Amino acid sequence: MLRLAGLLLCVTSFLSTSSLGAIAGPRLDNDKLYRYSYSTEVGLNRPTGSTRGNTGFRISSDVDISLVWRNPQIQDEQLLRLQISNVQVESAGKRSRKNNIFHGSSAESILGKVRLEALQRPFMVLWKMGKIRSLYAHKAEPATIKNLKRGVASMLMMQLKSGKMSEADASGKCLVEYKATKDQVIRTKHLDTCKTQEMGFTTHSPVLGISGKSTSETVITLENGIIKYADVEETHILSINARQKAAAKVLSRQSLTLKKIEVGPTEGAGKDVASVVKSLDDKHMSVGVMVEKVKTKCKGCPNLMDTWKAVRSQLEPESLSKAEGPRSFLALLHSLRKASKSEILTVLRNCSKTVLPQLVDAVTSAQTPSSHSAILEFLDFSKKEGLVLQERFLYACGFASHPTETMLQSLLDLAQRKIGSTEIKESILIIMGALLRKLCLKGACELPTVFKVKEMLLAGPDSTQMESEVLMYLLALKNALLPEGVPVLAKYAESEVGAFSTIAITALQRYDPQLITPEVKKTLNRIYHQNKRIYEKNVRAAAADVIMSSSPSYMEVKNLLHSIGHLPHEMNKYMLSKVQDILRFEMPACKLVRQVMKDMVSHNYDRFSKTGSSSAFSGFMARTADVTCTYNLDILYSGSGVLRRSNMNIYGQSNNAFLHGLQVTIEAQGLESLIAATPDEGEEELESFAGMSALLFDVQLRPVTFFKGYSDLMSKMFSISGDPISVVKGLILLTDHSQVIPLQSGLRASAEFQGGLAIDISGGMEFSLWYRESKTSINNRGALVVIGNVTVDTGFVSAGVEVGFETEATLDFITTVQFSEYPFLVCMQMDKTTFPFRETVSKQEKLPSGQTFSLKRSRDQLVPGSEFPLHQENSNMCKKVFEQAW
Repeated sequence: MLRLAGLLLCVTSFLSTSSLGAIAGPRLDNDKLYRYSYSTEVGLNRPTGSTRGNTGFRISSDVDISLVWRNPQIQDEQLLRLQISNVQVESAGKRSRKNNIFHGSSAESILGKVRLEALQRPFMVLWKMGKIRSLYAHKAEPATIKNLKRGVASMLMMQLKSGKMSEADASGKCLVEYKATKDQVIRTKHLDTCKTQEMGFTTHSPVLGISGKSTSETVITLENGIIKYADVEETHILSINARQKAAAKVLSRQSLTLKKIEVGPTEGAGKDVASVVKSLDDKHMSVGVMVEKVKTKCKGCPNLMDTWKAVRSQLEPESLSKAEGPRSFLALLHSLRKASKSEILTVLRNCSKTVLPQLVDAVTSAQTPSSHSAILEFLDFSKKEGLVLQERFLYACGFASHPTETMLQSLLDLAQRKIGSTEIKESILIIMGALLRKLCLKGACELPTVFKVKEMLLAGPDSTQMESEVLMYLLALKNALLPEGVPVLAKYAESEVGAFSTIAITALQRYDPQLITPEVKKTLNRIYHQNKRIYEKNVRAAAADVIMSSSPSYMEVKNLLHSIGHLPHEMNKYMLSKVQDILRFEMPACKLVRQVMKDMVSHNYDRFSKTGSSSAFSGFMARTADVTCTYNLDILYSGSGVLRRSNMNIYGQSNNAFLHGLQVTIEAQGLESLIAATPDEGEEELESFAGMSALLFDVQLRPVTFFKGYSDLMSKMFSISGDPISVVKGLILLTDHSQVIPLQSGLRASAEFQGGLAIDISGGMEFSLWYRESKTSINNRGALVVIGNVTVDTGFVSAGVEVGFETEATLDFITTVQFSEYPFLVCMQMDKTTFPFRETVSKQEKLPSGQTFSLKRSRDQLVPGSEFPLHQENSNMCKKVFEQAW
């Protein structure tokens, strides 16, 4: 028994010793001074550019490291003293003497005497098991200097066994993976897991957003347990999702090389770290391991008023269709984000009437507390006179890239006050729905204001008897896309008011198919098949669209196909075109449709030979490696040949993300009396009406009415000028990404990517009783500028790279109907004009002395225009229409 106990004791002792040996960390020897050479460099360029073309700088120096104190109880807990000396600052790339702004400059002339003295002042780190637990330096030292010292200390981060763990260094707290061998340690940092002290923001839609790819690897070579070489390579690539070629790369390198070991100071005595640090230098304090925020002052940078004077001429209405418009908008936006409330109000109050709407777009898009407070003080919502400015403010809120609870609360406050215009009151609620969705996507759905608005919108449709207010709440729910809103929308889908049904059903179409429950599908099927009552054609067509796009069952598809031939004449043709479009464009339901069509009862000549002018067609607008852009056009006519509904959609898809870029819908009803025609079943009592609705970048806007009522129709017909009515016009901040990248070297890279869009969407509807012809038009004009800027600014030297692209485009959709004879002729045209496209890249380095190096390159091209293809029947009809016109 005693022998067994002795054996167990030996085994336990052996295991304990082995365990201690396995977890032992690196240690420095007493009475030794380790002299290292150190360098850190940062280079900025495009990802495809060579390192020789980098813009950036290198800081090199000597670093002396010695042991100051070792914990008597824990031998692997050591206090090290580090001192930087012989500092040099030079260009990161190879440059001629003419282009090298660092040539002939000393470290003191670049950093300044105070900074250089601070950088060369000794600092201490607590090194435990190879990890930096704390850093001690003078608190009053400039933040940039402390950050550079953190970068040097981060070179000592290591462990002598393989494994993963979360640890903090200069770049933040990250998951780190170690691979250790006898004389080498490889430290790989998973930068996507890093938690830093500075938070940025980004556009809520990935299609319009920015993608990032980062890597960081440290290779440490050991000799007798001491770091002989340590090399770090860290890369960050930021690219615009819609065009991956527009990208910027940050390359950061660090190197630590042991030059020699000399006799050094003797290890000191002390009970704990704090007392030892204080005894050595009572000004030393623990300042943390992660980099801190650096406030840099821009010398000679223009203030808001200077920027405004420089750009205001490019923001005149006639300039918005050119790239200069959104480019000036972005320049103004940057200045607004740094401005105070009083500065912003001064510019607003001294602006001409023609440019003021564009300035309101910019101030609202800035999304700072100062800009938001200024614009709310400037606008008076109790008066009707400022309708245009008020609506531009609301639309800019709807397109906000990173809305806050404060912004939503301000709209809620406005909704509860006296509003001078009914249209503005409607827009406020509609836009609140858009903000609600964006905040919920950010995980802020339970914030008090968000929760309050959510409850208000869900209860809204049942809280009023006024038709206009019910429509307003339904449009707000269409923007909010709340899962709890599905039952509310399903209820109103069966409403006796056609406008309620149409909005509710088109709102359901925007939901994830998984949220379209069997109960909702039953409701939609009842509407389409008119099980309870007769519905308008456009309502039934909308219900069919939702059924076919929401994972339909075999029986649902079969019943839809069997209905063709028993529908009103033009609806037969519309449904047939819809089925053919699903098959041709290979939509998700196509496999099930083909399966149903194997049955001859569902698929036969009688059913699939229906004629008419209504149609549904989908196609590709653009297909690139980065983004796929599709369109669809749905046209539904009444049996008399008058337009019932025209619906144009444009979608964008990138990296499995989806964006409803544009939807323009023109609806008309009750116009048969103009041509002495008979209305279709269920539409005999409809009031004369025509209007247009737009959804832009996932935000539903307030619909526009062309006319309502017979008397209004007649007055408009005799006074119509033929000019299109504007639906939305303004400047939109399409892409907005701000990020600070803390590098392991202690430097910070600031990334700003913004995309500005100047847009003008208008539509019109013309009737000619003399020529018995109607024409509807949707005109889209736009100019887009996207700029990405990545800068490393230390306060004593800065380097930056800017990438971007810009374009101007026009897209027109025109439908001409001749109803002088039956069958009437319909010609649809969708034209894209030739447009310019420019890509740019620029690089810059700057010293405090004012010396700068800059390089800019651009590439221009013309993209030929085209007429987008539609179905063959349309081409045949267009030939007949234009032959008669000729």
